[in-house]
Amino acid sequence: MQRTGGQTEVGTLMRVALKHPKDAFPTGDLMDSQWQELGYHRKPDPLGAEEEHDHLIGLFEELGIEVDLLPPHPGTGMDSIYVRDASILTDQGIILCNMGKAARSGEPEAQGAVFETWNIPILGKVEGDGRIEGGDVVWLDPGTLAVGRGYRTNDEGIRQLEALLRGIVEEVLVVPLPHWKGESDVFHLMSILSPIDEDLALVYSPLLPVPFRELLLHRGISLVEVPDQEFGSMGCNVLAVGPRVCVMLEGNPETRRRLEGAGVEVHSYPGEEISVPGEGGPTCLTRPLLRKLQSSRKAHAFVDPTAAV
Repeated sequence: MQRTGGQTEVGTLMRVALKHPKDAFPTGDLMDSQWQELGYHRKPDPLGAEEEHDHLIGLFEELGIEVDLLPPHPGTGMDSIYVRDASILTDQGIILCNMGKAARSGEPEAQGAVFETWNIPILGKVEGDGRIEGGDVVWLDPGTLAVGRGYRTNDEGIRQLEALLRGIVEEVLVVPLPHWKGESDVFHLMSILSPIDEDLALVYSPLLPVPFRELLLHRGISLVEVPDQEFGSMGCNVLAVGPRVCVMLEGNPETRRRLEGAGVEVHSYPGEEISVPGEGGPTCLTRPLLRKLQSSRKAHAFVDPTAAV
């Protein structure tokens, strides 16, 4: 029985890795200093965070998703609760990232050691001067990977990723990201794009590069727009757990209304302690380990908008 794989963001989620706050958050004086050093908006309440995370686990289990919990590790800190960023899932195994945020440098190795005990193959890792984080990596289809080039992911990281994916994917699309709030801000490609189905995505268009937005449309992907007032509350950070079924952070009612208007089944969770202080929504909190994709539409060819009609 297949236990890992899935080059898709929208295939039915079968298995996911999480890290519980009790295993990610330090205690005492270390907690008091670390949240400030990592740039959190405020100190999370540990007990509230545990309750919220338990709620999220329960929601996944109700949806039929197997949940595996990553253990504590001395080389990681509070940010390790946001498990997506340290690794990338492919059909051939896990690629370990090399973090753009120096304080998170121990997370890929920590995840890799656990994945090996879970018999999940490690396809390779990004090393040296290469930098890449999982929040910048989005599968548009099994053969097409979009990678955000920003402050957390650099050219050398993308070059190494392309080499690791040779023969596995048809195309790696590099998406230049805006400066936005600067180098210290938490800004990934998935801050402005969340695939919901093969032909549907949630986006915040004011920060989408024009060529990439045009590419999405010409691939036949309809766009649900996040309103300005809900971008800052992570309205655009939504996890598809199946085609047109998603999990989102509570407190974004207009985004939810728009998703439901597009035929999406929406589930929400409270995240005042696990999401808001560190700006990490449901995609950040999860490392999918197994997704099953049953295509709901025929493959399409890319249409060049500059070609003569």
